[in-house]
Amino acid sequence: MVSVGAGADKPGSATRLAYDWIAEADGPGFGPGADGQVVTVVDLRHAGVPADRIAADVTRALQRTPGVDRFTPVTPSMDGKILASTVTPTTGPQDAATTGLLTDLTDRALPNALKGTGAHAYLTGTTAGQSDFRDVVGRRLPVVVGIVLVLAFLLLTAVFRSAVIPLKAVLLNLLTTAAPYGVLVAVFQWGWGDALLGLSGPVPTESYVPMMMFAIVFGLSMDYEIFLLSRIAETWRRTGDNRRSVSVGLSATARVISSAAFIMTAVFLAFTVSPTVVVKMLALGLAIRVVLDATIVRLVLVPSAMFLMGRANWWIPRWLDRLLPGLHA
Repeated sequence: MVSVGAGADKPGSATRLAYDWIAEADGPGFGPGADGQVVTVVDLRHAGVPADRIAADVTRALQRTPGVDRFTPVTPSMDGKILASTVTPTTGPQDAATTGLLTDLTDRALPNALKGTGAHAYLTGTTAGQSDFRDVVGRRLPVVVGIVLVLAFLLLTAVFRSAVIPLKAVLLNLLTTAAPYGVLVAVFQWGWGDALLGLSGPVPTESYVPMMMFAIVFGLSMDYEIFLLSRIAETWRRTGDNRRSVSVGLSATARVISSAAFIMTAVFLAFTVSPTVVVKMLALGLAIRVVLDATIVRLVLVPSAMFLMGRANWWIPRWLDRLLPGLHA
């Protein structure tokens, strides 16, 4: 994933015009990499060799690194504790090649140049900061998803006194959470129908959009899930008839769930007219997720699965039943 920059803004907007003028390779511009410059900073506080030698090594490393268009002289600070150089890539900040260049500089080129000197190099600036943020999000996303799923499973188990229903809910929510990600890739990264959203071409998916979408839509889907299951569980406790419970629960909640989903979908789709690309991504992803969740999952898959599984829906290990608090829907 790479970050969405001003190059994805609406053509003719002030931010897009400024971006294009700066990125022009011919004419008044400075080339596409001028919008994605990074600053190389070398910490000399623990260096065991002269600063001028380190500066020469860093200069050679930058000259030999593919993807570097140009860079300013490696210059020491006034107190002599750091060296700094502004590096301009050959590609723009939204280009995957720029991300590859940052990885090459931090993992290979600069460490090799400073090996044995005691000095350490770092990259800073907006482009480098976004790259670090993407890496952090990528590492933390599985942890966030895992924690949310475990807590949701435990809560649903405590409420409905079943291990099967929460497991089914978690798996189906993962299914409908993944589907909008594919739509975003097709629309924004592959450019399928991007003109309908006012985009001038394919754009990358913003790094934090998947995490935000998961957090928002998982909460919405759990609302629909609990609303449906509460009515089913109420009838089950009263009659002990699983088929009747599913039928009553679905008939009592289907219209409400569909109406609520329609309203939420309309609200989300309204935000697709926003000039901000990230807002468009979130709006379209959330709308697709709500439609899938309220139709295919809540009104088809959940009732069908519960109807087929019969009394097994309400199975729970005795030891788990004893451990969980006594909550009821």
